[in-house]
Amino acid sequence: MTKPPLTLYLAAPRGFCAGVDRAIKIVEMALQKWGAPVYVRHEIVHNKFVVDALRDQGAVFVEELDDCPPDRPVIFSAHGVPKAVPAEAAKREMVYVDATCPLVSKVHIEAARHAENGLQMIMIGHAGHPETIGTMGQLPPGEVLLVETVEDVATVEVRDPEKLAFVTQTTLSVDDTSDIVAALKDRFPAIVGPHKEDICYATTNRQEAVKAMAPDCDAMLVVGAPNSSNSQRLVEVGRKAGCAYSQLVMRAENIDWRALEGIASVGITAGASAPEVLIDEVIDAFRARYDVTVKKVETAQENVEFKVPRVLREPA
Repeated sequence: MTKPPLTLYLAAPRGFCAGVDRAIKIVEMALQKWGAPVYVRHEIVHNKFVVDALRDQGAVFVEELDDCPPDRPVIFSAHGVPKAVPAEAAKREMVYVDATCPLVSKVHIEAARHAENGLQMIMIGHAGHPETIGTMGQLPPGEVLLVETVEDVATVEVRDPEKLAFVTQTTLSVDDTSDIVAALKDRFPAIVGPHKEDICYATTNRQEAVKAMAPDCDAMLVVGAPNSSNSQRLVEVGRKAGCAYSQLVMRAENIDWRALEGIASVGITAGASAPEVLIDEVIDAFRARYDVTVKKVETAQENVEFKVPRVLREPA
């Protein structure tokens, strides 16, 4: 039986970013240096496949520092943690390694600098996301106010409209965030923004590739986890860019083949915490059903690399 033809548009860049790469490397190097178990506070990155693979190597994932024994190393996830967490680890004399993405750390430093200058912070982000919790936790309660939408901007109550600054979560939709920033500047003309936008290069690049690809695709699949903010944003960007059927899939086994019946082209991308092996798995699943032609849609090249902390580069 002949397979129906299908064009697969493959987004580039896609998948792992430098911050995720570094965070995974930190856990692997910690296991090599100190042996198992090594504790990790929160999922190191939002991807079940990655977390399960590290768990198999001896990583133990917990939600709070209280769940960690004092005599084993603990690693803080790539999303960042409130200031109180490393302070508590130091108080308990625990060995800890901070795997916070350097681009998230940059936002933390910005927030602290603005606070030193007497400015109250407004954070554009998603309530309950670990990165938002970590950034808001850099300053005392009440010093960082959260807005999620343009509507929130209209109702946020500030201490002094003349003394404000804003930061953003690094994994937001570039377009949606620019609308919220515009609303903030409209309501608070004196508000101070970051020197360079907080949304990270990897989030921006992956969204640009999706925008370039979407008009040519009958459907789009984003390989990523439901709790991954940047993956969810890619689905939204795909829909807004003209590909109405844009879906998040964790793995090839999650593809809804019935929904794809009769289509001629599919776009494939992946969130920043999804490994390439899962993308290959999805492509193989299409090859099994279709006569596939792969077309790469490249909108940027990435060569960013972040060093792991010195403690892991030193001999035990």
